[in-house]
Amino acid sequence: MRRRKAWQYIGLRFRRRMDRMDNVATSVISTLTAIASLLCLICLAVYIGFEHADVSHELLHRLLRWTQGIFISGIIFNLTFRFRRTMKENRAVKWVADSAILLTLVPLIYPQPSHPWIPVLEKIMYSRYFLYSVLCVYSMVDLSAALMKLPGRRTNPSLILASSFLFFILSGTLVLMLPRCTTNGISFIDSLFVATSAVSITGLTTVDVPATFTPLGLSVLAVLVQTGGLGVLTFTSFFSIFFSGRPTIYHQLLIRDFIYSRSMSALIPVLLYILAFTLAVEAAGAVALYFTLPEDLFASNGERAAAAAFHSLSAFCNAGFSTIPEGMANRTLMNGDQNIYLVMSVLIFAGGIGFPNLVNIKDAVARQLSRLGKRLSGNPSAGERGAHLFDLNTKLVLATTIIIFIAGAISFFIIERNNSLEGMPLRTRIIQSIFNAATPRSAGFTSLDPAFFLNATIIIVLIQMAIGGASQSMAGGIKVNTFATVLLSLRATVAGRGGVSAFRRNIAPTSVRRAHAVVIVSLLALALCFIAVVISEPHLPLRALFFECVSALFTVGSSLGITAELSPVSKIILSAAMFTGRVGILSLLCGLASGKRADKTLHYPADDIVIS
Repeated sequence: MRRRKAWQYIGLRFRRRMDRMDNVATSVISTLTAIASLLCLICLAVYIGFEHADVSHELLHRLLRWTQGIFISGIIFNLTFRFRRTMKENRAVKWVADSAILLTLVPLIYPQPSHPWIPVLEKIMYSRYFLYSVLCVYSMVDLSAALMKLPGRRTNPSLILASSFLFFILSGTLVLMLPRCTTNGISFIDSLFVATSAVSITGLTTVDVPATFTPLGLSVLAVLVQTGGLGVLTFTSFFSIFFSGRPTIYHQLLIRDFIYSRSMSALIPVLLYILAFTLAVEAAGAVALYFTLPEDLFASNGERAAAAAFHSLSAFCNAGFSTIPEGMANRTLMNGDQNIYLVMSVLIFAGGIGFPNLVNIKDAVARQLSRLGKRLSGNPSAGERGAHLFDLNTKLVLATTIIIFIAGAISFFIIERNNSLEGMPLRTRIIQSIFNAATPRSAGFTSLDPAFFLNATIIIVLIQMAIGGASQSMAGGIKVNTFATVLLSLRATVAGRGGVSAFRRNIAPTSVRRAHAVVIVSLLALALCFIAVVISEPHLPLRALFFECVSALFTVGSSLGITAELSPVSKIILSAAMFTGRVGILSLLCGLASGKRADKTLHYPADDIVIS
């Protein structure tokens, strides 16, 4: 018996030691793979961004081969020493990615035959572009999984979000400075400004976008806009869940908070719905824009299709970038049938609704269709009224957005009818009023120069810019959710009510306090930004500087035409404003001030303050 226990003890110690060795080896392999992924993406960026004569492509190819070897070693290690765990954790798509990497070994082991069985397949497999494409996708997948594993349990989600945006801004800055991305080069400050504007989906730019960037640079700009619009964590969450096994409970909680899912079991459906809805709307918008763009603006149908895709992406993401000379104010567009402005307005409106509301609308439609199906099948209880189809947040967003949009369009038409709209046909006036009521919410497109608007119109535009769109949407501003909550709180205070309510439901006191905090912090940040810019730009008019600060902080992108005249200091200030506006000022402050201190205010006695 003693001998048996001794052998059991030795076996237990051996298993524990083997587990520790396995964990150490796994950590080393994971770290090396993450470093190789980062190196691979850098090499590919240099390979694409530099001319062949400016860099040694053989050296880059050698480095990429080293990263390929590290990826293959990691896959073989997992299949050899961690087979059961790998079989349990890996999803089907992860197996496809691993198989693609292993497939890149074929050209090394088996030389290209002179008479291949399938010429097209052989040509693809033995091409460098196939190798580089597979390495690029695998690197992005691995880095996304690594980023999701980095946060610890004490890491604030707001700081994770801010750090991810900052990482993409700096990466985009360096990539946009590559020689093949611009026609005549770009300075670091201007590149930083444009990259920040793209990731924060603002649209302010210190350079002429169509004249400065090449097709490659515009493609990079589109990627930055899409990444900033959907949210960096949406991409990383998608890759982490679909490619890199099951995330931990803590990471699932983080992902749920980032995408505002009601339960962890719905993470995958919600992520799929967000990505599918975004791509579907952008694709439909690109098709509609293709047929509304004038043919004489482009040298070929390919350029026309590329412009349609870029503007659909830019409009839905409320980014405000345009590849057309003079943007949406182009004379050919203004003298056309105006249908392009209607399509752009619909895309802007759809991008400003917010993903939580879109998910709620999808669920409501699904429930209604289910009820209709049961009713048609003869189920007597199918017509009974159940839970609310739309939650309070969705109702507030839709009602407030529609009221602000209609009021903005009507006021713009009335005020500017004898100014910027003078001399236009009635249909053109109406469509331009609709378009110019949609863009100040956050899109930043300009068909009419805001510098020539009347002062009353400028004030209305500033109010629309400050309010913005819905929370967790592509739009900026304090958000219509916040604006509606503050107004309802004001109504409750004036009426002497004990709580804040809307649509026969009470709004949680924490939401009311947070709404007031967002407004106060936003006003303070705007004041600081305006003072700093005025000090650094004493020669520019105050009206234009204030408009610029509001546009940057609330990530709108409209300007009175002074952005290119700003000094480097002002460009940095506005870049910081765009970044904080996109991340969320209050969220960023809460992340910086977060701690585990107990709330002592619960034990303090209450007292009144004289407020008149």
